[in-house]
Amino acid sequence: MYSIDKLYRAVSEKGNVCVGLDTAVEYLPPSLLKKSGNEAEAILSFNRAIIEATLDVAACYKVQIAYYEALGLAGLGVYAQTLRAIKERGALAIADIKRGDIADTAARYAKAHFSGDFEADFVTLNPYMGMDSLEPWLLEAHQRGKGAFVLLRTSNKGFADFEGRRLKEGGFVYDAVGEKLNALAAQHSGECGFGIFGAVVGAEAKTAAECEEAKALRAKYGSLFFLIPGYGAQGGGAAEAALLLQTDKNGGVVNASRSILTAWRRHEDPPSTTLASAAEAARAAALEMRDAIRFVA
Repeated sequence: MYSIDKLYRAVSEKGNVCVGLDTAVEYLPPSLLKKSGNEAEAILSFNRAIIEATLDVAACYKVQIAYYEALGLAGLGVYAQTLRAIKERGALAIADIKRGDIADTAARYAKAHFSGDFEADFVTLNPYMGMDSLEPWLLEAHQRGKGAFVLLRTSNKGFADFEGRRLKEGGFVYDAVGEKLNALAAQHSGECGFGIFGAVVGAEAKTAAECEEAKALRAKYGSLFFLIPGYGAQGGGAAEAALLLQTDKNGGVVNASRSILTAWRRHEDPPSTTLASAAEAARAAALEMRDAIRFVA
């Protein structure tokens, strides 16, 4: 069974929430920092508590490696232990690493993130060096039952610089990526019908034109499972995210990081927040998010 089949099943059972463990020190309750020996230890304790509190609510977890690399070797240790904690609880992990190299380098990256200390169920990839940047990952994913989410249509302001440029033959640069991913899905799909490589599509459709574009993306790339960032602190909401899901509300997971990790700040007395109450606040935020997406008409 491929990871995409496990994720499809998890969404059916738990909803669309992907909890982003993009954990920065400033996101932690002050009381936890005081009790911990160092920043890395505090982040790991926090991550474990969030995972435990949201297991029955989260379809998966996305771990952004940059937050851990910034802490040096100790941070990479926390990154590895966070991935291990997710795996030990029977949950699915997306390693948000956005790699995009070729040949032997890509093969080494694939081995590093699909096995060993940094093993995850999925990775994120940047396709703009060409399809040969994806091929080593595809080979490793096929052999190990893993998957990936490839940047397709992001929602950052620089989107228009490259992804959103119109092609002479019609469509946009991101459509060229989508067509290649559709071809991959036809050759390498899970039992659920989705390709083992899905797509990253941002959820920040605000104008009528952007909403229509989101609907068109979902319709055009029906064989691609979407990883949908942009919810919460980045400005996206349930309505925007739902546009990128299939009619049965499957076909995508919606990531939120800060809005879940820092939900404890809504308390009347944030400085006194304990690890347990911070985890409970994260759970409540994830539940609220899940239900908001689930009940969008």
